[in-house]
Amino acid sequence: MAAKEDLYAKVTPRRQRQTRPGTIKHGSSLDVLLSMGFPKTRALKALVSTGGRNVQAACDWLFSHVDDPFLDDPLPREYVLYLRPSGPLLHQLSHFWQQSRVTCGKNKAHNIFPHITLCQFFMCADAKVEALCEALQATVSQWKGRFPNPLPLELYTSSNFIGLFVDEQIAEVLKTFASDFANEAVAKADVHVEPHKKQLHVTLAYHFQTNHLSSLEKLAKGIDVTQGCDWLAALFSRDIRFANHETLRVMYPYVPQNEDELELVPGDFIFTSPVEQSTASEGWVYGTSLGTGLSGLLPENYVSRADECDTWIFHGSHSFLNCTSPSNMGGALSGLLLDGQLDGRLLDDPSPVDPPSLICQPMQMLQPNSQSRLPKRTLFVCRHGERMDVVFGKHWISQCFDAKGRYVRTNLNMPPGLPARSGGYRDYDKDCPITVFGSTQARVIGEALLESHTVIDFVYCSPSLRCVQTAHHILRGLQQDGKTKIRVEPGLFEWTKWVSGTSLPSWIPASDLAAASLSVDTTYRPHIPISKLGVSESYDTYISRSVQVTREILSECKNLGNTVLIVAHASSLEACTRQMQGLSPQNSKDFVQVVRKIPYLGFCASEEIGETGVWQLVDPPILPLTHGPNHTFNWRETLLQD
Repeated sequence: MAAKEDLYAKVTPRRQRQTRPGTIKHGSSLDVLLSMGFPKTRALKALVSTGGRNVQAACDWLFSHVDDPFLDDPLPREYVLYLRPSGPLLHQLSHFWQQSRVTCGKNKAHNIFPHITLCQFFMCADAKVEALCEALQATVSQWKGRFPNPLPLELYTSSNFIGLFVDEQIAEVLKTFASDFANEAVAKADVHVEPHKKQLHVTLAYHFQTNHLSSLEKLAKGIDVTQGCDWLAALFSRDIRFANHETLRVMYPYVPQNEDELELVPGDFIFTSPVEQSTASEGWVYGTSLGTGLSGLLPENYVSRADECDTWIFHGSHSFLNCTSPSNMGGALSGLLLDGQLDGRLLDDPSPVDPPSLICQPMQMLQPNSQSRLPKRTLFVCRHGERMDVVFGKHWISQCFDAKGRYVRTNLNMPPGLPARSGGYRDYDKDCPITVFGSTQARVIGEALLESHTVIDFVYCSPSLRCVQTAHHILRGLQQDGKTKIRVEPGLFEWTKWVSGTSLPSWIPASDLAAASLSVDTTYRPHIPISKLGVSESYDTYISRSVQVTREILSECKNLGNTVLIVAHASSLEACTRQMQGLSPQNSKDFVQVVRKIPYLGFCASEEIGETGVWQLVDPPILPLTHGPNHTFNWRETLLQD
């Protein structure tokens, strides 16, 4: 009976337990994992690799890494101690991070969130991580009331570096704190920590193009370093095996076709190294999955570059102002910049808060920003929904039309009916419709825009049927169908080099689209008529056409409405926005690589900077749309096998 009472004591609700600020306790979780039969070394590795969040997270990690060849490798993780800003200063730094990336592209500083480095990376055995966290907690407790606040910061710029440097006298005080932590780490965890000896600073930008210096410096001068800030002592770790690897984020699911290929799950991260690419052919890379620990070949266009810190693990942070730590939630670092907003809120509200509200808070705080942008001139560009010929193959027409040319639905993802075509059903070969799921995708986007209180003033779309249908269903989701008419603009058609054969598609006229109950403006006169489009146009011609028609559309709508939506092709998200930002077009090879990574209903937003005619990409007012594949199921072939 006593044993049972002891077990219940371990799972007493957190609000009745003694708080241990910023320390992730592994004890009880480790006991549970051991009772489940996991070896101690694996259980500790799982707890450390998930930031000690909970038993479920550790179990999930263990099950996903069951085939990891390094699961039993005793190699420890690397740890680092940072001072991390929170409150108003973090908001300003986060804004700089976003604007510098939009204006000048990614530089090396974007790989890690805003911070001041207090020590070099050091190793700590999994069994000693809990003691290391206690060492940090003890050091911060000793420094409460002694830590300098505010930290005086001074802007410094050079040809390839911009940063905020800590005043030298104050920097020596911070180095003393780091030295005290190093002593505690030795005493409590037998871990050697090397305090940072160089000048202490917040890096804003480095390794950027020289022509971006003036723009970055102007943005940096806009940071008010006198803004309030509670600096948090935060502990992070990374897998030492991948310290010098490139980090990629999986964008699309991929099922291996050969045994040397790697399964891809959206949201996972892949580590790659140049020295491992000798076995990879063009368009493929060799990498290791963070989620499973397995390695293999993967298609290059299924991943995109991620930031180095996206795969780091957070082991707790401590405030020097409050007795209660603002954050003791471990885990991976996605959205870490927003995490600082939570810190500021918790400093003002020390009452217990359940984890779900912590997770939701950043999204609630972002919402007013998207609304406040609406009065500005805004351009949305969106790709069409899922297309029939991709799902059912290039010979889909033979599955859907009988000998007399009548449409017959043979799958639930095929639309119940199709618009009649004056040239006959064979015209669908070059101008296919969207699937039922494509319609659903579009409607979901429209509903999300409605929930964000976005009002679309004008809608333009490519003459491709899939684009017209997508725009129609977005308007249905927005509850603007019938109120806002779609302007069909041939100038928004994709690069004609990609059209098979020697002629362009025979698009359905606006009058016939309207007759098919699609919300099309039959009075609209295109900026670039169909007669001006040529087959197999050059890349430069396509880019020039896209920029020209976008500028003319925005000019046409100026003073009549603030928000324009363009529904066109994957290539349109790049072609219609890049030069609007004052950037030069990419070469055709890089352009194609970008286009391949844009999914159905890929959505981007751009705002005009004042009335300058220069636009900048901004966060859309809606979340991205992600879903998995669903192959055809034939119950006879699957269930009636001998």
